[in-house]
Amino acid sequence: MDKDVKAAIIAEYATHEGDTGSPEVQIALLSWRINHLTEHLKVHAKDFHSRRGLLQMVGSRRSLLNYLKEKDIERYRQLLAKLELRK
Repeated sequence: MDKDVKAAIIAEYATHEGDTGSPEVQIALLSWRINHLTEHLKVHAKDFHSRRGLLQMVGSRRSLLNYLKEKDIERYRQLLAKLELRK
């Protein structure tokens, strides 16, 4: 992930100035990495090491989504719509 891409994602999903740790930003960054790695695995089907990392990232994103759902359901729904994730 380039610095420019990461900065753009953070700027888009940040809740306030200098926000890098909110669940929205973390979920958005994980989603970008998951999508990128999914494309890699379409080409390299036998790359099991990367597949394991992908599954770990999906689990982390799921945990953050569950946290956000319990904390603030409206922010959760907005984020799902913005990232086009299905639940």
